[in-house]
Amino acid sequence: MSPEASADASPDAEDANVIGRRRFLRWVSGIGSAVIGILVGVPVIRSFLSPALGKTKPSRWIKVAEDIALIDLGVPVRAGFVQDESDAWVEAQVEEAVWLYTDDGEKFKAYNSHCTHLGCSYGYDKASNTFLCPCHRGQFDVKTGAVLAGPPPRPLDTLPVEIRDSAVFVDYTNFRPGVPQKVSA
Repeated sequence: MSPEASADASPDAEDANVIGRRRFLRWVSGIGSAVIGILVGVPVIRSFLSPALGKTKPSRWIKVAEDIALIDLGVPVRAGFVQDESDAWVEAQVEEAVWLYTDDGEKFKAYNSHCTHLGCSYGYDKASNTFLCPCHRGQFDVKTGAVLAGPPPRPLDTLPVEIRDSAVFVDYTNFRPGVPQKVSA
């Protein structure tokens, strides 16, 4: 082979390698951009669509009393429990409570332990036989949960109750305070 022929072959081979490398780099850059776009785009799209899809909250039946025979008739009883909550990346255990009330030992009422005005915790006043909220002097009827005095916009929030093997279970839910309608929080 003459030196001229080998000189002619070299530039073509170099051009082929350069074109091959350029195509490869374009291909790698395109794939990399697509992967990054997907990694960033999917969470952004989910954040915009998630309020529209709206998850239904699963029922949270929680045992709040071991034996219905131990609950006094005509006197509300505060039953506390610990509940697991997760908010984005934070998982925590939260102490919650309900107030149980029964006149006959068979039919039970359960009230969420947060005042409907600002969400404060309220207590039972034996002297007046009512629930009292210390934040703004809200007062509620023990039997019905109706507002007797103060600024609360609605009666106490009642919760579904089930009796299973003489234990009391409550489908616990928190509700938005300060609004006249009973809206899940």
